[in-house]
Amino acid sequence: MILQFWNSHMNRPAPDLLKPRKTPLQARSTVTVEAIHTATIQVLLADGVGRLTTTRVAERAGVSVGTMYQYYPHKQALLFAIVERQLDLIVTAMLAAVEQLKGRDLRSVAEGLATAWLDAKMADVVSSRAIYGIAAEFDLAELMDRAKVALVEAISSLLKAVPDARLADTNSAAFMLTALLGGSVRVVMEAVTEEEDFERLRRELPRACFGYLRLVSNEPAERARNADQ
Repeated sequence: MILQFWNSHMNRPAPDLLKPRKTPLQARSTVTVEAIHTATIQVLLADGVGRLTTTRVAERAGVSVGTMYQYYPHKQALLFAIVERQLDLIVTAMLAAVEQLKGRDLRSVAEGLATAWLDAKMADVVSSRAIYGIAAEFDLAELMDRAKVALVEAISSLLKAVPDARLADTNSAAFMLTALLGGSVRVVMEAVTEEEDFERLRRELPRACFGYLRLVSNEPAERARNADQ
C-alpha cells in the first residue's frame, strides 16, 4: 500500500508539463476547446481513464488529432485541464454566491453558501465523480491553494458584514466552512451513494454550516461569561 502510494506520487507529471500549448482567444477556438473538454468527460465515463487517448477524444469531439495537439501536448495535459476547469467553475459559482449574499443574516449566509456549493458540485454528479477519479493523478497543491485563498478571502469578507453576528476570527471561520463544504460533499460523492443520501446532504449540510457559524459567533460572549465566573 505504501509502495503503491509512493509510486503514484513519483510518477506524477510536473505542473509545467501540464500547461496547454495555447489559450483559445477567438470564439471559434473557445467552442473547439469546449467540445474537447466535453468529449474528454464522455470518453472517461464510457471507457475509463486507462483507455482514454487523445485520438479517442479527438474523434468524439469531431476535431483532428492535430487540432488537439495545438492545445494539449499529451493526455496528461488534457486531463489536468479538465480538473482545473472544474475547480474554476466551483470557485466562480461560490464567488457569485458571496456577492448575492452580502448583507444577509447568518442563517441565510450559511444556507446560501451550502446550497451554492451543492448546486455547483451536483450539477453533473457523474462527471464530478469521474473528475475526482483523475484528480489523484496530479499534483494539485498550487491549484487548490489558489482556490482556497480566493474562497477564504471572499467568505471572510462576507462574514464580517453579517448584521446579526460578530465573529472574532472570520478568516478561521471561512477556512473551516470551506473545509466543511468540500470534505463532506466529496465523501458522499465518492461513495456508492443512493439518491436519498444526496437528499439528506442537501437537507443537513446547510444546517451543519449554520450550526458551526452560530457556535463560533457566540465564542466571544461565552469567553466573557467564563471570565466573570
